[in-house]
Amino acid sequence: MNVALPRSARSTKEIKIGNVAIGGNNPIVIQSMCTTKTHDVEATVAQILALEKEGCDVIRVAVPDERAAQAIPEIKQNIHIPLIADIHYSSKLAILSIENGVDKVRINPGNIGGQNKAKDVLSCAKRAGIPIRIGINAGSLEEDLLLKHGHPTAEAMVESTLRWIKFFEEEKFYDIVLSLKSADVDASIKAQNIISEKTNYPLHIGVTEAGTLVSGIVKTSIGVSALLKKNIGDTFRVSITEDPVIQVKIAKEILNTLGLRERGSEIISCPSCGRAEVDIRSIALDVEQRAQLLAVPKKIAVMGCVVNAAGEAREADYGIGCGKGKGAIFKKGVVIKTVKEEELVSELFDLIESEQH
Repeated sequence: MNVALPRSARSTKEIKIGNVAIGGNNPIVIQSMCTTKTHDVEATVAQILALEKEGCDVIRVAVPDERAAQAIPEIKQNIHIPLIADIHYSSKLAILSIENGVDKVRINPGNIGGQNKAKDVLSCAKRAGIPIRIGINAGSLEEDLLLKHGHPTAEAMVESTLRWIKFFEEEKFYDIVLSLKSADVDASIKAQNIISEKTNYPLHIGVTEAGTLVSGIVKTSIGVSALLKKNIGDTFRVSITEDPVIQVKIAKEILNTLGLRERGSEIISCPSCGRAEVDIRSIALDVEQRAQLLAVPKKIAVMGCVVNAAGEAREADYGIGCGKGKGAIFKKGVVIKTVKEEELVSELFDLIESEQH
């Protein structure tokens, strides 16, 4: 069970992506991007359904060719969350994606083929009544801005964004979502801070190309949390080199830790040490998986030894302290019973479930 929490009122404009609203006082929206070939409808739908189950709110697919654009109607028929087309270099593919029913288009205006091509995309999106994300990446800034600033600075990304906002507004197109991202954490934070002071359009935040699992989690958590704690950001993706389902798991955990989304049960587990006589990691993962199925979410502690288990986790609803051959089950810091090691997890959940009825 995942419950996104409304946020305090902000000045950002509300934009609809299909049936999902972002900006305004709406909850933070989690998105990811498929790693499948979009023209492979079966594989793409299967991945999106897995992402839906994990808690993804909107999904983006790459549209590098006409086959991908033509697959959009069938994909949409088989999923339940809004579908976004990710476009580079081709206004024709952007228009075809819109005509085939996507709920939003992400373009990098700097590589769409110039203002006339961009106008064609805006006109089509306006007729369809869908928003466009102006996606500014440090790695694909306009040449004149790179010459002016010397390299892809936060200021260069902001200048590019403001330039394109002005162009969109001159064309009377206002259903805009913004993103200014870099692989550099400081540049990403700075750019997104500056743009949030200069516009009222909803902002997709994050650190692009953040890296592999460990480094990516660290960079994204720092970059996103620094903004969300200041009430900046309406939607985000964890852009790490991992399965999209893992991206969504991490995004949920970031929001949960910041108090912006209530999810299911919370697991408190010790890092283990030389006192542990069991594989605490495997036990903690088993408990975490089973805890998500509980009808009423609980805070559960998993401790690698019984020395300090009850005291250190007294704030947990329930917990186990593992020992050699046996372990303790406790509730609110009080030991309830001692059972065999192999029965710890099953006995724990028998107790929890018996008290939920």
